[in-house]
Amino acid sequence: MSTPTLRQLQGPAHTRIYSYGAARGENFVPNDDLVGPIDSSDEWIRQRTGIVTRVRANKETDAIDLASEAAREAVEKSGVAPEDIDAVIVATISNPKQTPSASAIVADRIGANPAAAYDVNAACAGFAYGVGQADALIRGGLAKHVVVVGAEKLSDIVDPTDRSISFLLGDGAGAVVVGPSDTPGIGPTIWGSDGSKADAVSMNATLTEFRDGTAPWPTLRQEGPTVFRWAVWEMVKVARQAIEAAGIEPSDLAAFVPHQANMRIIDEFAKQLGLPETVVIGRDIETTGNTSAASIPLATHRLLEEHPELSGGLALQIGFGAGLVFGAQVVVLP
Repeated sequence: MSTPTLRQLQGPAHTRIYSYGAARGENFVPNDDLVGPIDSSDEWIRQRTGIVTRVRANKETDAIDLASEAAREAVEKSGVAPEDIDAVIVATISNPKQTPSASAIVADRIGANPAAAYDVNAACAGFAYGVGQADALIRGGLAKHVVVVGAEKLSDIVDPTDRSISFLLGDGAGAVVVGPSDTPGIGPTIWGSDGSKADAVSMNATLTEFRDGTAPWPTLRQEGPTVFRWAVWEMVKVARQAIEAAGIEPSDLAAFVPHQANMRIIDEFAKQLGLPETVVIGRDIETTGNTSAASIPLATHRLLEEHPELSGGLALQIGFGAGLVFGAQVVVLP
């Protein structure tokens, strides 16, 4: 008896990003509001991080609210009907519940039921992971249009007395719609992890320890010097791989949008890559802060508002952080 031949799906050859959406926390929080508990100063924070102020959400606003707002804008600008969205991916480490997924709720709120929906926990690399997966889902025939969101409410998981990271973090969400394209619009994704450095950026306790009264509410901590060295020296290699895999040169880029971790990291990154002065660099961290999975789409959304001439140009985006995880790709800006 012969074995029946299975049918496998095959989608379009190419994909691209159609549009961006954004949502930022309702409140601007200047450095002076945070320096007391960490015995610091506005000048010190500016010099060390480049942050002047950051956005944080109201107490009643959660990461799902921010994700829904950003996704709604991206879908409206894309020209794709909500009911034609086949999958929703939300990258976040700050879903207020372990389950259900933030993505399923976002899909419902934007009118995309019964789209496939799942969350990605890859911290600051989450958005790049999501774009890579959307590209693969579409080219594999599993979806035609995918919404990818990076969303965080990090103010819920920050200790205001912690000098390592508390003053860095902000709240927000950025989203894109990815769909089929006649020409290549998303380069190969270079991604990976190094779990041996998991403690470099991590939570300081578990929820079960908090439940049992043996630890305080879990908050983020980081080993600043370790993260800085890893980001600047190791992630530059990943960025170069993404450029090479896309078949382009650094001089072909119109924009560079790294994870908004620290202005010093961003500047050193650009220097190590040897980017020409013509490349516009995302520096949204100055007024938004570090929003982890949301930082790349938020920075890109702002760049496109301030530099509409970038539309149609190539942008290198790279995320890196807790885990330690990383992801990068070159994309054509809508």
